This record gives sequence, C-alpha cells and structure tokens, in this order.
Amino acid sequence: MIEVLVVDDDTRVARVNAAYVEKVPGFHVAGEAHSAVEALRDVERLPRVDLILLDHYLPDRTGLEIVQEMRRRGHQTDVIMVTAARDVSTVQAAMRQGALQYLVKPFAFAGLRAKLEAYAELRRTLDGGGEAEQAEVDRIFGVLSAPSEPGLPKGHSPTTAELVRQCLLRSEGPLSAQEIAERTGVSRQTAQRYLKLLERTGRATLTLKYGDAGRPEHRYAWATRT
Repeated sequence: MIEVLVVDDDTRVARVNAAYVEKVPGFHVAGEAHSAVEALRDVERLPRVDLILLDHYLPDRTGLEIVQEMRRRGHQTDVIMVTAARDVSTVQAAMRQGALQYLVKPFAFAGLRAKLEAYAELRRTLDGGGEAEQAEVDRIFGVLSAPSEPGLPKGHSPTTAELVRQCLLRSEGPLSAQEIAERTGVSRQTAQRYLKLLERTGRATLTLKYGDAGRPEHRYAWATRT
C-alpha cells in the first residue's frame, strides 16, 4: 500500500480528500494534518509516509516552505500539491522544488484519482531498478505528465473539453448550452454534447429551469468538489 499524508488547513476538505484517497486501490491514508507544524511532525513520527497531498495555503507556513524544510531534514517524501494557488510563480516554484504533480482546486474525484494512478504507475516503473535506455526514460517522464482527467471518448477533442470545463469553473452559477457556446465560441450542439459527457461522468450537475411555457431549459454547473 502507498501511505499518504493529507495536509489541508480546512478539516472538512482534508476529510473529503482522505476519503477520495481511500477509494483508489493501492492507497491508504496514514494521517491528516492541518498546519505546517502538524505536517512536519507527522512526517517524523508516522511509521511511513510515501506521498503527501499538500495544500499551499496553511496558517503557519506555506506548502512550499514545508517541502523545503523536509528536504533540509533529509526527507525525500514525494509531494503532490493540491491547492487553490494558481499563480504561475507558485506552480514554477513547486516544480523546481520537486513536486511530482500539481492539482488545482476545485477538482472532482476523477482528477485526483488520475494523479494518484499516475503516481502509482511511476512507482511501479521505478521499483524495477537497473539502468534505463532513452525509451524507458521517456516513459518514466511520460507517466508524470498523465492527464488530470480520464480519457475522452472517440470523437471528442481535449481542447474543446477543457474550454467547456474552464467555462463552468469560472461561472458563478449554472449555464445553458447556449451560454456555453457564446462564451467559448463553439456551436450550441457541440457545447451540449460535451456538457452531456461531463454530466454522465459526474463532473457536472444538471438542473432544469422551468419557464412560462415550453420545455424546461437544461442548465449545467461543475460538480460539487473540494
């Protein structure tokens, strides 16, 4: 089992993320921490921590400062940043300090599951040991760049899917297919097709808006997430 430490200052979010981790085969939650002090203490006292899901915004120190302190103490524990920090400077700093993945809040279970599965595949690859030819090196680095969302069905464009996803994420309320089309520049039919896909896979929720007459309007919002 891969032992995971979940670090988030919001106890509710930490519990949700821990529950997500437990749903992925091969992973076990070793503990939860809600501050830098608790996180560093847990890294020291827990029997084993293979991976840390690390928030950046903590009450006493930042997530990146935790990584720096861990490395100073000689801990090489793997880190996946799970945070609302979206500025490029933070993302770049996380990359330079050795974070293996960076998952931006809010996210659905599928996004975290994809990161964890990619991490598990990386560990399996590295556990083989020995020397690596260029093809093997490329495969190792390819595992790290695994997409955050599951593969799309045939005939669907990742670029268009991302456009629709970002539109839902930025919206303050549910949107219709027509509103999505106007904001993204795709046709209404295309927007409807991708919205239905997101709704079927649990990444978007559907509500019906009833007017004075005619069929109710279908409106979509990004699924509740941490």
